[in-house]
Amino acid sequence: MITFICYSKCSTCIKARKWLDEHGIEYAYREIKENGPTYEELSLWLPVSGLPVRKFFNTSGKSYREHPLKADFPI
Repeated sequence: MITFICYSKCSTCIKARKWLDEHGIEYAYREIKENGPTYEELSLWLPVSGLPVRKFFNTSGKSYREHPLKADFPI
């Protein structure tokens, strides 16, 4: 089983959840605003993904733009 961490109002998340359901893939749903990824989880996912750190943030979101993260992880 996979863990699906999602923002319930995100259109991409809604599409992803629909796809998982349509393909019969079992998952544990986790709302990101209530229970986001832990440091330990991100530490595991980052090297496996091969993506830059900024890809793990919603760089167009208000929180990203308002906090110092923007300086640490520029677009």
